[in-house]
Amino acid sequence: MALIMLIMMNLAVMASLYIALFVLSNFFGIYVDQGSMSGLFMMAALFGFGGSFISLFLSKWMAKRSMGVEVIETPQNEFERWLVSTIEKQAYDAGIGMPEVGIFNAAPNAFATGWDKNNALVAVSTGLIEMMSREEIEGVIAHEISHVKNGDMVTMTLMQGVLNTFVIFISRILASMVARDRNGNTNQGTYFMISMALEMVFSLFATAILMWYSRHREYRADEGAVDLSGANGIYYALAKLGQVSKEELALNDDYKAFGFVGFLGSFFASHPPIESRLQNIKEYAGA
Repeated sequence: MALIMLIMMNLAVMASLYIALFVLSNFFGIYVDQGSMSGLFMMAALFGFGGSFISLFLSKWMAKRSMGVEVIETPQNEFERWLVSTIEKQAYDAGIGMPEVGIFNAAPNAFATGWDKNNALVAVSTGLIEMMSREEIEGVIAHEISHVKNGDMVTMTLMQGVLNTFVIFISRILASMVARDRNGNTNQGTYFMISMALEMVFSLFATAILMWYSRHREYRADEGAVDLSGANGIYYALAKLGQVSKEELALNDDYKAFGFVGFLGSFFASHPPIESRLQNIKEYAGA
């Protein structure tokens, strides 16, 4: 969930940066040098990493607002006390700062987000709480704490920035070649439309690469959950999720957010199949 939000926010920030560039150049006469390869690459890196890092720094705030997360400042009941103490213990064992702890009203789900491993947010849904035993919830929490410990949000942001940079850079180089007439002059309208179209196409390939890494990090987080809380919790939590119909899950097939289904959609899935994750846990735990 947090990853999908990060990608969508990155696209929104990128669009905002393009609008800002258009306003600066057309209304204030301030231009970003794109006339040389180095100038173009600097602009691409500025936009590529700028969109990613702004999204990262806003990720926790956006998650709270969009998901309606209620942060537990003072536990109000026995379960909340258990939840906070469990996360506190796991954070200590993982060597990270105590995250904010939240609950949100949704189908079975959980996520961790935040720009810094010592300033993160871990939230679980009411559907997950109702569906799972405390051992299973503990396994899910350990999985999310492992994401924080591994610095996955920062790593994904850096990858997104690199991919954004090359998408913009290559798209604009190709667009300038296509939009140039026989006299060597570039039609700016044609250049803009072609570069935007190419960026959309190349962004699909970039997203597929990002999702491939995301699936890899899920295996690592499962292994981290085994180290923090044992194999049973995360194993049976995943097994139980595998029995829930996709219509009941908060994300359904998360790659459907990108409009792909079937074999092609598997390239855009942020999580591996549950069966594959269960097998990985068994092998890692030596079962």
